[in-house]
Amino acid sequence: MIKILLATNNAGKLNEMAQIVKEEGFDKRIKLITPRDLGMDLEVDETGSTFFDNAYLKAKAFADQSGLPTIADDSGLVIDALDGKPGIYSARWGRDDEERINKVLTALKDVPSDQRQAAFVAVMVFYHPQTLTTIKTVGRMEGMIAKEPTGQNGFGYDPIMFVPSLNKTVAQLTPAQKNKLSHRGQALRQLLPILQAGLGKPDL
Repeated sequence: MIKILLATNNAGKLNEMAQIVKEEGFDKRIKLITPRDLGMDLEVDETGSTFFDNAYLKAKAFADQSGLPTIADDSGLVIDALDGKPGIYSARWGRDDEERINKVLTALKDVPSDQRQAAFVAVMVFYHPQTLTTIKTVGRMEGMIAKEPTGQNGFGYDPIMFVPSLNKTVAQLTPAQKNKLSHRGQALRQLLPILQAGLGKPDL
């Protein structure tokens, strides 16, 4: 079994990614390790200008310190009417989820329902500290920004991300439903078969 470090202590991300690994049948081949498991206390400044930049910075920093191949992601909410904001600053738009959600709703208070298009975007990076291998995958989940938060599941901006095809916000989806559709789930599902094919080979 190959140990891979997830470069996050975000409980929501950890649970989501561990569940996807299990659902896809990779839990017998890949063991996900968290920084907390290793007693790591590492903060990485997200100084990049893109989702990839920040994901790479995190993956490399955690891999270099731990010596383990590492997966990191950088993700956020991209809103058309706000010229792509909050984008890479999604996690820093406020002190907590409630404040960040309120900031989005305030910024869109005069925007009509049919002009509130948005997407969750995730860029996932795998980095191997011995071979310096870097692999990037991208996931995108389209939707609309609701007028008010609805639902108790998920985390982050999920309560205001409305999925028209399901007539629900992401926070109203079950974990299994979200995993099938989410931006992070898409990126991880693209990455897992690549790792399955390459892990154990000298160049990966």
